[in-house]
Parts: sequence; structure tokens; C-alpha cells
Amino acid sequence: MLALTRKKGSSIMIGSDIEITVLGIQGEQVKLGIVAPKEISVHRKEIFEQIQKENAEAAQSSNIDLQNLF
Repeated sequence: MLALTRKKGSSIMIGSDIEITVLGIQGEQVKLGIVAPKEISVHRKEIFEQIQKENAEAAQSSNIDLQNLF
């Protein structure tokens, strides 16, 4: 993991397409702005994990449905 220290208003770049900017800091919360191409999904980790779980469940359900056909 790369750990960086940034101040409000400063940015980091990931490749040449993704920019993350520190918009604000209040106590222990940091507000980030993310600019990325449309084809790259950006989610909070807990939302990403929920999407992954739902996709896995849907795939498993689909496999069960296909097995019942034969």
C-alpha cells in the first residue's frame, strides 16, 4: 500500500486518467473528489463488496436454474 500525506486542495494521479483531490477535512473525515473515465466504476468499498456479493448470488442462482432444465 502506498501511503501519502496531502493537504486540502491537493491531488494525486492514478495513471493519466484518474485524479483524486482532497476537498475537505473535518475531524477524522476526509472528503475526496474523484475524476475518472466513464468506463471505470467508482464505489465506496462497502458498496463494491455488496455488488460483488449480489453478482455471485445471481450467478449461482442462474447456474441452479440451468441445472434444473436438464
